[in-house]
Amino acid sequence: MFELTTEPLVISCAITGNRTTREMNPNLPLTPVEQGIAAAEAVEAGASVIHLHVRNDDGSESHELERFREAVYQIQKRVPQAIIEVSTRGAVGEDIEYRGNCLELRTEMCSLNIGSLNIGEEVFLNDPHDVLKLTKKIYEYGVEPEIDIFDVGMLESALMLKKKGIIKGPLRILLVLGIQGGATAGYLNLVHMVSLIPLGIHWSALGIGRFQLSIATHAILMGGHARVGLEDTAYYRKGEIAKSNAQLVERVARLSRELGRDVATPDQARKILGLNPHVRPEKGPSTSFPSPNFHSTY
Repeated sequence: MFELTTEPLVISCAITGNRTTREMNPNLPLTPVEQGIAAAEAVEAGASVIHLHVRNDDGSESHELERFREAVYQIQKRVPQAIIEVSTRGAVGEDIEYRGNCLELRTEMCSLNIGSLNIGEEVFLNDPHDVLKLTKKIYEYGVEPEIDIFDVGMLESALMLKKKGIIKGPLRILLVLGIQGGATAGYLNLVHMVSLIPLGIHWSALGIGRFQLSIATHAILMGGHARVGLEDTAYYRKGEIAKSNAQLVERVARLSRELGRDVATPDQARKILGLNPHVRPEKGPSTSFPSPNFHSTY
């Protein structure tokens, strides 16, 4: 069902997200400079991958390319060794082309949603034709996807996309447990989903809200990898607001070492994830980042 392993743990940190607010946690990084600082702190604490959503200064959700460009610039100038994974999720109802605009930055990784679900009173729609279009665009830009999986049906769809050759190269799976409308964050759900993943496929897991620590712990013990961060919970423990993304990363890193697994460095994570550190093509759509003067107002 799963492999006990001493392979170093790859920790992803989702530093901002699209739902958490400053009212929920006043320490949430919103501006590109804040995100750059948060990313550097998270990597220092043990994270290798920075999962990136962007926001407007007022905290509202954004998917503007220039905002992504600013945030990527701020992260890369502080922690150039970090693996950046941009989100192609976008807001409910946003056009697939708009959701994929951040691929122009040619970061090493991106998220990819391949199925639809109800989230509360909203429909998170991922039309199959749009998924194919976005997947093609991902590979055209030389970016490597991680597939977000919210239930068993999506997991089976991901395996089928790999079998058909639509997902090229290594298949990377992120099990998202605890979101309303998806699989609940119970241990048995995690065990069942992992039992369906063929050996040799990279998988990671996250638990929403109060389940972040328990799902991360089970993932460590089951030979998977873990995602933490303020996107997925505003709290460190019940009744205690998290001080930072780094605080959440440090706890899981410490726990992993106690359980016999070292924590992967970014270069080790690239090898585990099957990434090429020189993946970005030299030619194609603009990959240049703003000069420091562009950010003089921050």
